[in-house]
Amino acid sequence: MSETDQSNATEATIPGKRYFTIGEVAALCDLKTHVLRYWEKEFEQIAPVKRNNRRYYQRQDVILIRRIKSLLYEQGYTLTGAKQFLTGDHNEDDQTRYKQLLRQTIAELEALLASTRRS
Repeated sequence: MSETDQSNATEATIPGKRYFTIGEVAALCDLKTHVLRYWEKEFEQIAPVKRNNRRYYQRQDVILIRRIKSLLYEQGYTLTGAKQFLTGDHNEDDQTRYKQLLRQTIAELEALLASTRRS
């Protein structure tokens, strides 16, 4: 399936509404609402409209949230790696991405090791 076909299939499963509540987006993306709130803080690209102390997401937000979920849960990216992927050059070759992922993993393991030594 081409990227365009995949994008059309993804968009087809999203109802034809202009705005979605956080509960609706959570159901559409199979996530908990607290995860969406956290990702809003972590990913500047997620910017729901806020009115009367409520969040309203648009179709492109739902698509972006699904992309982030895929990067984190299916493709094994870290939060930092997913942020870099979304803001960086999408035309990197696979070898460069693997090196980046390895560097991130090493840094996280070193931080974990350092924190366990302090305990």
